[in-house]
Amino acid sequence: MTMPFYVSPEQVIADKSKFARNNIAKGRALLAMQYADGILIAAENPSNTIRKIAEIYDRIAFGGVGKINEFDQLRQYGVRFADVRGYQYSREDVHARDLANAYGQILGQTFTHDLKPMEVEILVAEVGHENAAGDELYRVTFDGLFVDEHGFCVLPSDAEAVSSKLKESYSDDLSLQDAVKIALKSLEAALPPDRKLTAPDIEAAVLERKARRRAFRRLEDAEMESLFA
Repeated sequence: MTMPFYVSPEQVIADKSKFARNNIAKGRALLAMQYADGILIAAENPSNTIRKIAEIYDRIAFGGVGKINEFDQLRQYGVRFADVRGYQYSREDVHARDLANAYGQILGQTFTHDLKPMEVEILVAEVGHENAAGDELYRVTFDGLFVDEHGFCVLPSDAEAVSSKLKESYSDDLSLQDAVKIALKSLEAALPPDRKLTAPDIEAAVLERKARRRAFRRLEDAEMESLFA
């Protein structure tokens, strides 16, 4: 009788974490930041068919980095979760905090019990009605940890070049134009010095604070080019 090969629980967790981090880091970064009239979400994404940023509910948006089919499954789950919560109670009872907690449970369960963890980090953002104090930004990692961010958020969490550039440039009450320019420069920080991003390279959307109901709006190339100017 052969003895089964033993691996300590600590080693299993460490191997899963390394696997997920390495594969997530291969993708392009995504960031979100508060500005005077809402929340801007931007990512390097030259594709016209694959979306890393999406609407979840009236005032809630989703962003993902990593394995596209996995974070799109989570996006679809979030839409269903929000629709059911809004139908059972009211539209005002659907909050980013509850959605981030649900995502954390799914990712944590998968990380603990499945052989392969999900290779994703996701963002859940909600814009407040009155002012920036009501805004919510949550980053949910592959192991189910969700963190409440303030001011801005960068995915993946180890995108240090993007995070450092955004941190040194960010300030409160930015205009949309200033926020877009800062997002562009921050995303370029992870690229070779001779490479510059243009409007078609960027996928961007905003959650507009003054919107009466649906706050999510995509920024098309023409608008992005005018904001870059």
